[in-house]
Amino acid sequence: MAASSQSFHDFEQAGWEDAGVVAKYHEHLSEVTTQSVSAILDAAGVREGSRVLDVATGAGYIAGAAAQRGADAIGLDFSEPQVRQARARYPAVRFEHGDAEALPFEAETFDAVVNGFGMCHLPDPHAALREAYRVLKRGGRVAFTVWDTPERAVGFGALYAAIRAHGSFDVGLPEGPNFFLFSDPDQSKYALTNAGFLSVSCRQVPQVWRVSDPDKVFEVLSGATVRASATLRAQTSQAREAIRAALRGTISAYKAGTHFEVPAPAVLASAVKA
Repeated sequence: MAASSQSFHDFEQAGWEDAGVVAKYHEHLSEVTTQSVSAILDAAGVREGSRVLDVATGAGYIAGAAAQRGADAIGLDFSEPQVRQARARYPAVRFEHGDAEALPFEAETFDAVVNGFGMCHLPDPHAALREAYRVLKRGGRVAFTVWDTPERAVGFGALYAAIRAHGSFDVGLPEGPNFFLFSDPDQSKYALTNAGFLSVSCRQVPQVWRVSDPDKVFEVLSGATVRASATLRAQTSQAREAIRAALRGTISAYKAGTHFEVPAPAVLASAVKA
């Protein structure tokens, strides 16, 4: 199938302008992503008095947590519905609409720049890291989280394995970076070093996705994401049902009492501006 003429940037932005997708993401996946908020703030050295930029802020959870530590936090996102939700959730925190690859701030403005699970949504994550370097003060810290490898972040990993086995990725979506690019610590270290950072560190942060039904993972990823849901919509009905069944089988192995506890760890990378 021919590739879409739409750019990956426009594809992602259009997807996250859908208020329904935004609402579903925060209803379901934020229960997982917020489990690493404290770890990312610690890695970035955020404390009282720090000036912090939270890139790809979404509903503002990291910026809000930074403000609770006494930091002067600003959240930025390219999605207007996300910014509106963040402002409603944390009215005392400043949130702006903007592009991670062209930050609307002067050089050497912030003590810390953080990005929680936003790197896989950027067409040029390397440009975003260069921008983070530019707006950081000397000695400032950057930190970001991404999903761990598909073998460890079972929900996403099992979905993509099921698509590979029963469907197709050749569905005409705009070409974008590998979703799991920075799950590899070597890739994270290379990107941060290439952007000019020093003292690079990577580690895993345990997270668990708790669901009441094994089909819930398929339902959430079908409606609360952009790239994955578009890939699923483009499958034939027969392939989609086979993908659902395969994912159900994987998730069923994680039953714990009345729920299913699906591993969903993050990789946390951090570094310092010289």
